[in-house]
Amino acid sequence: MPDTTKKELPPSQREELLSTLKARFEKNMNRHEGLEWAKVQARLDANPAKLWSLHVMEETGGEPDVVGYDKKTGEYIFYDCSAESPKGRRSVCYDRAAWESRKEHKPADNAMDMAAAMGIEILSEEQYRELQQLGAFDLKTSSWVKTPNGIRKLGGALFCDRRYDTVFVYHNGAESYYAARGFRGSLRV
Repeated sequence: MPDTTKKELPPSQREELLSTLKARFEKNMNRHEGLEWAKVQARLDANPAKLWSLHVMEETGGEPDVVGYDKKTGEYIFYDCSAESPKGRRSVCYDRAAWESRKEHKPADNAMDMAAAMGIEILSEEQYRELQQLGAFDLKTSSWVKTPNGIRKLGGALFCDRRYDTVFVYHNGAESYYAARGFRGSLRV
């Protein structure tokens, strides 16, 4: 992951990212019918830290795209729209407590801390299901989702995937990690 102390992109990276985001936006209009790129870009131009977060989402393989607009706040909602769970965010356990509980073979990081460092939120189960209405995601991988406190207090965590044209939610020990499990994030701009 890039340096998290400086949350502003140099002009060349900024322009490259905006170009990538615009091309993805125009290619996938079904994800955001009725929305205009110029208005999205105006929000991005006014929020350099959010653009930095999108850069990190992109850099870790998330392929962020606009999936909605909040009329109350005027915010555009981005989700990771990569076909599979982002490559740069796999092989991580659920959170710091789970990471610290591992005595041996600790993963390099955990999903909740990574998301916080990126300035994004891990998708909830509801958001994950919304994403799956826009396409078929995680056909070979799975993604951690926000876990209710009651489940987490008992040591568990939730993850989702799509198999047999159906979205499934499962549980696992929060300290577990697998090469095919990462997490997807959301960002409001």
